[in-house]
Amino acid sequence: MEQFKGCPANRGGMAMRMSREEYPLAMDYVPWQHWHTVYDLEKGLLRGTIFPELFKPFLGVRGGCR
Repeated sequence: MEQFKGCPANRGGMAMRMSREEYPLAMDYVPWQHWHTVYDLEKGLLRGTIFPELFKPFLGVRGGCR
C-alpha cells in the first residue's frame, strides 16, 4: 500500500493508513497582514491589537449577545 508524506491520501476510494508518528504535529495558516489603518497606542493597548480588523471582542455564547 502506497503512503504519501504529510497526510493520509484517499486515492481511488481506498484510504491510506499512517501510524500516529507519521502525522504532522500541526498545520498552520497565517494570512498576510496588510497595514491599512491602525489604532493609536493607547486604544491599541486597551483592545489588545493596533489593527482594527483583528479586534474581535467576545460577545457572548456562540458569537451572539445574551
